Amino acid sequence: LGGDGSDPKDDYPDFAQRLGRALQDGRADRGILVCGSGVGASIAANKMRGVRAAVCHDSYSAHQGVEHDNMNVLTIGARVVGPALAGELVNRLAAGEKGRMEMLVPRGELVINKKMASKLGIEVSAEALKAAKRTF
Repeated sequence: LGGDGSDPKDDYPDFAQRLGRALQDGRADRGILVCGSGVGASIAANKMRGVRAAVCHDSYSAHQGVEHDNMNVLTIGARVVGPALAGELVNRLAAGEKGRMEMLVPRGELVINKKMASKLGIEVSAEALKAAKRTF
């Protein structure tokens, strides 16, 4: 997840790089980035090898991104998506089973910053938290 706006020096490319490194190092298999629209975070994350980030502002795309396109980073626009929908998107990412791309990347972990989710007013399901083996 990106910054909460409390530090003006926080910038989404820094968070995208941190998440990308966690994916590359095998410390995580999935993650979430938040910026104003979701677009900038997605572009920054996709510059890193092994990162497949997509902006999702609806639950269908979040589910399909994992199931059919092997998306491993969900990017959300904080100025576009409200807390209830953001929670649904996170739950879709967590619950998604890898489909046709499963043989390329092992099923893995979801990076969730619980404190940040709380600040954004996102409620994450027990299933999503169970799927999250590490807190980033």
